[in-house]
Amino acid sequence: MQKKDCFYLGRVVRKHSFKGEVVIKLDTDEPELYANIDTVFIDVGNNLIPFFIERSLLQKGNQLRVKFEDFNTEEDAETIQKSDVYLPLELLPKLTGNKFYFHEVIGFTIEDLHFGKVGTIVGINDKTAQPLFEIINGAKEILIPMIDDFIKKVDREQKNILVETPEGLIEMYL
Repeated sequence: MQKKDCFYLGRVVRKHSFKGEVVIKLDTDEPELYANIDTVFIDVGNNLIPFFIERSLLQKGNQLRVKFEDFNTEEDAETIQKSDVYLPLELLPKLTGNKFYFHEVIGFTIEDLHFGKVGTIVGINDKTAQPLFEIINGAKEILIPMIDDFIKKVDREQKNILVETPEGLIEMYL
């Protein structure tokens, strides 16, 4: 399994007991969807290794306490401390309407209601207070905040997102 075929589920944040249990902090708004998974892939030395779950318990909202098969000691748990956890893309719930996963819209065209075709989404910057569409238009980069009020329509078939941005936002980049 390669990272390009997976989505980031969360991170092993700590040991839970002396019997090899760990706590995974889930990076999701719907942690209950992952409460009963039986396998995860953990990034160990830049390789995704499958880990089979013996039992798990969702606690404190987005924390999943996990006991992996053949993990029976604190030392076992320490080997995966601070490691990233992944699942295959096909396990992502399908989104509809104007909801989308960041990775899903890379390559989509952005069109503004008033400006017209803006460019192609090449990335999502989620390191800022408000996530931004990173759009390329020729040699210019345009950043548009991903605000629900701006996003008018997501057309998955045409790979197009229709937005309505404040007057002058796009022009300031061009």
